[in-house]
Amino acid sequence: MTGRERREQLILISRTLFAEKGFDGTSIEEIAATAQVSKPVVYEHFGGKEGVYAVVVDREMQKLLAMITEALSATHSLVKLERAALALLRYIEESSEGFRILVRDSHAASGTGTFASLISEIASQVEDVLADEFVGRGYDPKLAPMYAQMLVGMVALTGQWWLDVRKPGREEVAAHLVNLAWNGLTGLNPQPTITLATRPQPVAVPQPAVPQPIVPQPAVAPRTSDKELRELEKAREREQKEAEKIRQRELKEAEKARVRELKERERLLKEAEKERERLMKEAEKVREREDKLRQREARLAERAARLGQGEPGD
Repeated sequence: MTGRERREQLILISRTLFAEKGFDGTSIEEIAATAQVSKPVVYEHFGGKEGVYAVVVDREMQKLLAMITEALSATHSLVKLERAALALLRYIEESSEGFRILVRDSHAASGTGTFASLISEIASQVEDVLADEFVGRGYDPKLAPMYAQMLVGMVALTGQWWLDVRKPGREEVAAHLVNLAWNGLTGLNPQPTITLATRPQPVAVPQPAVPQPIVPQPAVAPRTSDKELRELEKAREREQKEAEKIRQRELKEAEKARVRELKERERLLKEAEKERERLMKEAEKVREREDKLRQREARLAERAARLGQGEPGD
């Protein structure tokens, strides 16, 4: 197994253990034993438990943030909201261990922030989207940050709840989330669904009409027009370019992390060298003291011998 493969193995094993037991409940000994390696191998790659935990948390944060950022690149505001909600639920469904790590303890030793900081970062992106919408609708854009926190907090807390219950399905949960956020309590749709623009299908296929109860609704989600479909196609191209930028950024971050690890290892080696030199100096001092004691004992023995030889002539 190459060094890179071993490092990846340790990250995956640690991810599972941290998800099950948390940071404090997981030890280096357990990580090493599960990977069937010695503890020094883990220290060599990460410098300690804090190091491997930081890598695991950073990976999960970057993965979730990339999915949300991609979702928010859609054209229509409703589609952005739907895709963002689905992105979080998809992450929870596909990366349950990672989400548990983020929301349970996010130990300060990770150095990469907490789930709350991740939510704030997502909220800042939503804030820009809302500010544009507020200006277009004549609302005060200064209120956008507050509304962004409300929206993101609602979705995040729902995600934490859904992590364990998993019912109903993620698309239905997303539809109800968007229903509340888009229509408000006074205009709730009794049977909300995700729009065609958000569903993963290339072309909207006409469906037979399904009878729906007549309910007065102040806000109705717009249907996807041909113009919007063309805009969505352009948006997909932009999303692909953005995804490539994100990939490049992840590569740069991985390289930075590797440099930091090398610097940390170099620092530890220097400290070990200083400690070795200190111990050698202490040992040298002990040897010098022992030599002086032996010399003193020899002189005393010599004097005693001379005194002993002079006794008969007295």
